[in-house]
Amino acid sequence: MLTLIAKLLAALNSESSPRQIGLAIALGMIVGLTPLLSIHNILILLLAFVIRVNLSAFFLCVGAFSGLAFFTSAPFAALGESILNNPAMVDFWTGLYQLSFLKLSHFHHTLTLGSLVASLVLFLPLLFISKFLIERYRHHMKTFVEKFKIVRTLKSSRLYQLYLSFSGGE
Repeated sequence: MLTLIAKLLAALNSESSPRQIGLAIALGMIVGLTPLLSIHNILILLLAFVIRVNLSAFFLCVGAFSGLAFFTSAPFAALGESILNNPAMVDFWTGLYQLSFLKLSHFHHTLTLGSLVASLVLFLPLLFISKFLIERYRHHMKTFVEKFKIVRTLKSSRLYQLYLSFSGGE
């Protein structure tokens, strides 16, 4: 866990695109808030490996949002129940459940459906907010921290240069 946090901090301070890190956070939110063993999470995991996202941020956010999902499961289940019990959509859900492949999606479970709908609604706002915050962090906090004499001394040390050569950093 500490290694993931260190890699996330390294990614925040690296030249990685804020969009890549923000996308990793948003995708990690979807996987973390929804039940783990589902088709959509496998597809999102595959997507995270195929496109360029920061995997440390992705897996750290999966863990963080999984902890948050413990507290939000009741409202998400209520949301899923209200969607499934909507009289206008009964034929849609019945037809969807008749397809063998979509039975594996578990959309008939209230928690799965409610948490997926909520995380999809939150996806774009979280993507833009995290991208904005990463840009602000890099512009303000990173330059502020690098002004300290101890940080400059540590960065100029031989041990830090050796660490960078082995870690593939700057």
